[in-house]
Amino acid sequence: MATFTERMGPVLLFWLGLCLSGTWAVDKGNFKTCDQSAFCKRQRAITPGESPYRALLETMELTNTKLTLQLINDNNKVRLLLELYRLQGNITRVKINELKPLKPRYEVPDVLIREPPTEPLSLLSQDENGVVLSLGAESQRVIVSARPFRLDIVEGRDVLMSLNSRGLLGFEHLRMRKDTFSYKVTSTVASVWDNIKRVFSSQADPEADNKEATDPPSQVETTKEEEEKVEDGMWEETFKSHTDSKPNGPSAVSLDFSLPGVEHVYGIPEHADTLKLKTTDSGDPYRLYNLDVFQYELYNPMALYGSVPVMLAHNAQRTTGIFWLNAAETWVDISSNTAGKTVFGKMLDYVQGSSETPQTDVRWISESGIIDVFLMLGPTPREVFSQYASLTGTQAFPPLASLGYHQCRWNYNDQEDVRAVDAGFDEHDIPYDFIWLDIEHTDGKRYFTWDPHKFASPKEMLQGLMDKKRKMVAIVDPHIKVDTNYKIHNEIRSRGFYIKNKDGADYEGWCWPGSAGYPDFTRPDMRAWWAGQFAYDQYEGSMENLYTWNDMNEPSVFNGPEVTMHKDALHGSWEHRDVHNLYGFYVQMATAQGLIERSGGVERPFVLTRAFFAGSQRLGAVWTGDNAAEWDHLKISIPMCLSLGLVGISFCGADVGGFFKSPSSELLVRWYQTGAYQPFFRAHAHLDTPRREPWLFGPENTALIREAVRQRYTFLPYWYQLFYHAYQTGEPVMRPLWVEYPQDPATFALDDEFLLGRDLLVHPVTEEGARGVTAYLPGKDEVWFDIHTFQKHNGVQNLYIPVTMSSIPVFQRGGSIIPRKLRVRRSSACMEDDPYTLYVALDNRRTAEGELYIDDGHTFNFEKREFILRKFSFTNNVLSSVNLEPDAQFTTKSWVERIIILGASKPSKITLRTSDDQENQLEFDFDASMSVLTIRKPGMNVGADWTVTLQ
Repeated sequence: MATFTERMGPVLLFWLGLCLSGTWAVDKGNFKTCDQSAFCKRQRAITPGESPYRALLETMELTNTKLTLQLINDNNKVRLLLELYRLQGNITRVKINELKPLKPRYEVPDVLIREPPTEPLSLLSQDENGVVLSLGAESQRVIVSARPFRLDIVEGRDVLMSLNSRGLLGFEHLRMRKDTFSYKVTSTVASVWDNIKRVFSSQADPEADNKEATDPPSQVETTKEEEEKVEDGMWEETFKSHTDSKPNGPSAVSLDFSLPGVEHVYGIPEHADTLKLKTTDSGDPYRLYNLDVFQYELYNPMALYGSVPVMLAHNAQRTTGIFWLNAAETWVDISSNTAGKTVFGKMLDYVQGSSETPQTDVRWISESGIIDVFLMLGPTPREVFSQYASLTGTQAFPPLASLGYHQCRWNYNDQEDVRAVDAGFDEHDIPYDFIWLDIEHTDGKRYFTWDPHKFASPKEMLQGLMDKKRKMVAIVDPHIKVDTNYKIHNEIRSRGFYIKNKDGADYEGWCWPGSAGYPDFTRPDMRAWWAGQFAYDQYEGSMENLYTWNDMNEPSVFNGPEVTMHKDALHGSWEHRDVHNLYGFYVQMATAQGLIERSGGVERPFVLTRAFFAGSQRLGAVWTGDNAAEWDHLKISIPMCLSLGLVGISFCGADVGGFFKSPSSELLVRWYQTGAYQPFFRAHAHLDTPRREPWLFGPENTALIREAVRQRYTFLPYWYQLFYHAYQTGEPVMRPLWVEYPQDPATFALDDEFLLGRDLLVHPVTEEGARGVTAYLPGKDEVWFDIHTFQKHNGVQNLYIPVTMSSIPVFQRGGSIIPRKLRVRRSSACMEDDPYTLYVALDNRRTAEGELYIDDGHTFNFEKREFILRKFSFTNNVLSSVNLEPDAQFTTKSWVERIIILGASKPSKITLRTSDDQENQLEFDFDASMSVLTIRKPGMNVGADWTVTLQ
């Protein structure tokens, strides 16, 4: 048996190199810039305004489902095929591929939930310059211009979006490498074609030298222009010590989009940057390439762990979206004609009459694949969310317990450590639902196993948690230890499920176990096999309260280029370069399927992933990766999760306290207070940091953390209803203010505060030593109530809020009703039958409404309509509860123990009428100084019809 040093030597050297680098920070030299990425450099060098592409209008075909049209590159005569679709729901799809590719180009599967249904296009006009097509709704038209090719989407007299208006369409066609042949390729197309025929034909055409070719050149030809433009990196590329063989040669695609009237664009996560995306003219584009980045740097466009190629554009009149469906390495350039102008400068332009219409231009560049882009035309934010959800699905509806608090570190040492931490929460009266185990719980980093000494009785440990209605998450990473005594490795190898290297052997790289193989999760049969490993009779020691964490699934390869897999590795007939950003998506897909199958399809899964792609929202939760215990990392968690929510991934959070380094007690408390109001609420810490369970920082800080966690638990009914709504509609749970106030420019760049649903506004304290924060309260004629003091504030104001260490500035919108559970117990399941308190915040019209969703909290039975969905309304001094889904069937033991009405007047009496026409007078208290009415012990079942009348 190999010694520990022999087994772990390369991994230890990897970490030693990081630690000896001087600081715990990203080494930018390990990751490419655009100039170091050959295809990005080539495409970025294309000169605007000189597009060689022309539409061949005579090739146009229009059917009930699509328009097809050939494009030609006048420089090399290569033809492309344009397909244009009008999709249901105000979406336009544009696909561009080679007309006759040398071999198929990769088209992303499995991300779309179905083939999008189409609607007919109709031809409005056509001449030698272009064609005009109707998109049906509200005078929307598509104008296709022929020379140069350009596509405009117009509504009335307004251009909504233009494609190739700057002439930056680029499509590197597949070709045969020049030195494939034994002779030197000559300098003209005719002679190349002639020589190919002489080599491969048994008899050459004797008149070939005198005959002019009449057919379009084949896509495999190499023209004189191409010979002259062969650049480093087209057929082979080296970065540091790694060489990419590029057997298919250059294959990049790019396209520009112009957005007239737009100054604010968002999305394309994951980046540690502001919510509003910045212009990239003076630096690198934003990069989308899933990478394991060691303690990432903030406020730059470097790639991180996940990639969602979706951008939203917004102004006061309209919201639109661009979904670039490509899984290869992608760069996104952004420029704006108003970038850098101050507010005063814009006002001066206006006064002088010289202001130009704002415009944002975006260019997408991908290394391989095709152009497949969905233009989501809104016009409202909610409609864009719905449009994107119709393509890729909605957020998975999580088990209720997963919305509680999660306790994690790398690593809890053994079963006794787990028992002690679990007991510590009870001793200090802090609720939690999940405790987590990192990689050290396994037998030598062999996933699906337990360390035989430290975790010898996993079922006993899990049963102990189950007895307290708590759960556990254990890590299962996709790198598999190469060890002939390891069942998982042997089965994957025997079935041929490993990714192959460029020579066809199993690809191996270094990760936590040492030498590791990487299963090919792009294969459905591999995913099905992996799912089967979570069965209780396969995953020894597992029980129904054990859930899963997929880490390192970018994939992380310690000795690979940019700490990931070589691009010329093979997934069947496809290169890794084609599928890279999909890998983590597929790992989470297979894992979630495994958790579903182990219960016979009954139980909802919970799977956390670090790497993700478009569609990952259907599979579970994500987090922002290996952050640091620094104030700026606390601040950046807000725009990072807001950006993810805008592109469908609502279940997002950051490691509370920071993964690397050690937080001060002030930072830790502030992070708990922030995390309690973010969707995924988990504390996590690095192996080398001091322990930081919530009670280790003194009684005062323990009390502050306890209060933050308990606030989270009181709001669990609201969180659960928001996630049900996200599952139904695709709308984000945690959202920027502009989503609800789309015509208020003051909200467009705000990213230090956020909304939960429509009705809670949160402005966490994220500055060290803060004595106050300034929160913007939006909404003309709106009112907002401080949830702690019940103080009322008007909308459209910057409100200064003095803060102490106990302060978490949170406001409830006037006009809303939020159900809460104030009897906090040790876990969410212990609160299942507990009563509700309804917080009714009246608007200026003295009305309010809200919803409550209840089901069993953990199964798919809600799909069988086993749930309760109530609507609460307050109008004309009557509070009522009605059933929004009368055909749904579910019962609850919970009742309403208290109603608190904010902004109320004092009544003379209050009467409860139940569904059986019973009437009772209710007790109440009224605080005249705050206009708060408290109705005590009404006692009705929360799932029943009733009215409460104030007289």
